[in-house]
Amino acid sequence: MKNHIDQSINRRNFLARAGALSGAMLLPASLMQTMGGTLLGNKNFGGVNVGVITYSFRSMPGSAEDLLGYLTGLGLSTVELMSSPIEAYAGAPEGPGWIRGPLSDEQKKEREEHQQELKKWRLSVPKDKFKALRKMYNDEGIDINIVKFPIDRISDEEIDYCFEVAGILGAKGLTIERSDETAKKLAPFGDKHKKLIGYHNHAKVDFNSWDLPVSYSKYNALNLDVGHYLAGTNESPIPLIKKYSDRILNLHMKDRKKDNGDNLPWGEGDTPIVEILQLMQKEKYKFMATIELEYKIPEGSDAVKEVGKCVDYCRNALNA
Repeated sequence: MKNHIDQSINRRNFLARAGALSGAMLLPASLMQTMGGTLLGNKNFGGVNVGVITYSFRSMPGSAEDLLGYLTGLGLSTVELMSSPIEAYAGAPEGPGWIRGPLSDEQKKEREEHQQELKKWRLSVPKDKFKALRKMYNDEGIDINIVKFPIDRISDEEIDYCFEVAGILGAKGLTIERSDETAKKLAPFGDKHKKLIGYHNHAKVDFNSWDLPVSYSKYNALNLDVGHYLAGTNESPIPLIKKYSDRILNLHMKDRKKDNGDNLPWGEGDTPIVEILQLMQKEKYKFMATIELEYKIPEGSDAVKEVGKCVDYCRNALNA
């Protein structure tokens, strides 16, 4: 009983400190930079590689330039960059917008035509714009650590293109949704390009779900979503992190409730985010702890402010 009470007190103290720190996000950037590097200008998370996937900003303007502004404002130095802003920056043909629900025959035809146009562009585009994109981010202190392309549903020639672009951008790997079939198909591409492929999970997984994928290639790895894993298994992801610590490309960090519960603001769910970050710090794991914002944004806030709260949560957990 005493241990349970102590843990509850520690958790309340932690959340109180995190809440106080997140209030600093309301201060002007120039003032925050004078506060001993508490937020902006201090990219050291106690030795832990904390970043964000740009999917987190899907509710906001999402050009490569927009995203760079968000990242620098948040004091981050590493990112998992989605393919859309990468290719838009390089001049990819614009496609039809996303539509909820079934597509009409005409809409399906429009998308098929765009995919063919996009394939033609991918296989002929000069690579200078990708070099310029990397330089733009690196000049602001941001490493494009990981990229996410739809390499599970494009031609082999386009898969090679995606790996080449990842190399130009300086990424150590690519992420994609997890399935045994996809892992088997993509393994030769990882071997060919010597780039890691991180397979991302949703809730329908278990402790052994990556055993077969990683057996296909030394470049097949985990993009472990710790929130989804917790929600689907009702188990802590920490034993799985320890099991595959040398085969993890990155973690997706979010807070969910058990029993396939909701995504919640960090500290309100059941995911042991603090313990995961402190494990990474203790064991000196080098893979990225990637913030993925999926909980509902409160009225009056926006994605950048909410990611900022997650950044503060990480800093507080790591005493950084």
